[in-house]
Amino acid sequence: MTKSIKALAAVAVVAVVALPAVGDAQSNTSGQPVAYGADSVEYAPNRVIMRGRAEATQGGNRFRADTLTLISSEGGGLQRAEAAGTVYFVTPDQSMRGDRAVYTLGNGEIVVTGNVVLTQGQNVLTGSRLVYNINTETARMDGAPRGAAGSRVQGVFYPNGN
Repeated sequence: MTKSIKALAAVAVVAVVALPAVGDAQSNTSGQPVAYGADSVEYAPNRVIMRGRAEATQGGNRFRADTLTLISSEGGGLQRAEAAGTVYFVTPDQSMRGDRAVYTLGNGEIVVTGNVVLTQGQNVLTGSRLVYNINTETARMDGAPRGAAGSRVQGVFYPNGN
């Protein structure tokens, strides 16, 4: 194997293992194998770019987008994952969809923007920006900025899961 191929494989595996696991406390997926794929993969120093049906799965969690970029530090650890173009992050309990997402490992936040839809069972919440922290399991949904055209935060909730 060439040095580039070895580096690409190592970075991709390490990076995908560190991808967000919403509800990880319940499903404990961190030790499970990671599968990933895309139509094409490009490696550059500190960066792996997966294009075309880019997807990473671990246990019951799936992170999918048209483009998924994994960015590492100079030391080789994953710092951030950026997803663009019809982004989905799906767990056994929740589903997040938007146009873009950025997951920062340092603070455990995934920020999903652009036509965001968050679902849990039959419950649905929509807005323009979702900030979810996988460490604290807290979320904040924002509508369009004040004065900007666009949607407000809206939702449909079913009491007692009905």
